[in-house]
Amino acid sequence: MDERLFRNTMGKFATGVTVITTKYENETVGMTANAFVSVSLDPKLVLISVANKARTLGYIQNAKEFAVSFLSDQQKEVSMRFAGQLKEDTAFEFFLFNQLPVIKDALAAITCNLYAEYEAGDHTLLLGEVTDVHVRDGDPLLFFQGKYRSLQSLEEISTL
Repeated sequence: MDERLFRNTMGKFATGVTVITTKYENETVGMTANAFVSVSLDPKLVLISVANKARTLGYIQNAKEFAVSFLSDQQKEVSMRFAGQLKEDTAFEFFLFNQLPVIKDALAAITCNLYAEYEAGDHTLLLGEVTDVHVRDGDPLLFFQGKYRSLQSLEEISTL
């Protein structure tokens, strides 16, 4: 099968949108990712998939810790910025949580210590052991078929 068919097929799986961040020495980096999954409750583990060519990968490997911010449906521009789709000359203002940079007003933020890593094709799978969580109410930003989406409100669903 060709690469385009595979990408289109994977696009049929709706995902939430996250921004993965870390700080190493005096530099903060981040990237948009939808390849995120909860792995284990005991110990509390999550997995992110980072392209081997992404500069964020080396920072996470050196820092040995990272954060994941789950974006709300009001944060499409934040996702686009960290995906390299918007060019901003201004510095991004992060919120510090458990000494790691996270996205302010995200639905949730989790901090992790790097637990293990596995090379997998053109990506590296990073397991993180969750050290803290912060949660707030709201609706998620979703990604489906190459486009940003959001949930219908419960009121709209109940009138159908």
